[in-house]
Amino acid sequence: MLVYLVRHGIAAEKTDPSSPSDRMRPLTPRGVAKTNEVARGLAKLTERPSVMMTSPLLRAVETAEIFCEVLNFPVTRLRQTDSLLPESKPALLFGELAKLRAHAVICFGHAPHLDAVIAAATGRGAAFTRLKKAGVALLEFESVDPPRALLGFLYTPKILRKVAR
Repeated sequence: MLVYLVRHGIAAEKTDPSSPSDRMRPLTPRGVAKTNEVARGLAKLTERPSVMMTSPLLRAVETAEIFCEVLNFPVTRLRQTDSLLPESKPALLFGELAKLRAHAVICFGHAPHLDAVIAAATGRGAAFTRLKKAGVALLEFESVDPPRALLGFLYTPKILRKVAR
């Protein structure tokens, strides 16, 4: 199974007094534009996934919706899951992935959770990556239960925006 992990795009700062609650912080206009470019870059490098899952937090949902549009994936099939919340344990996501019959899955979430997922999937005791906002990592799973994966790539948003051009 191929699992693409995408950190949400640039969102409104939680320290901004006009910012809504953490659950409802949206992408900024700059975040929307850059995330769209990243999605177009990834689209040139991969096939359309069979499943897309997102954290229910607004900034992750908006990021996922941008990818849905670019990858021609029906937004009505986008799955929200608490296993991609920032405080979730990687094992929750692995359990959910194990139930899927899918070749390629894209998951939208948050730091440092996605970095913990990468560490757990590759057998590391601690995180060794730092996904940037709208950064993308690929895990190539030999087994989801128990999790055994190789890190196929980790692309910064800058690289994927260059691929899009």
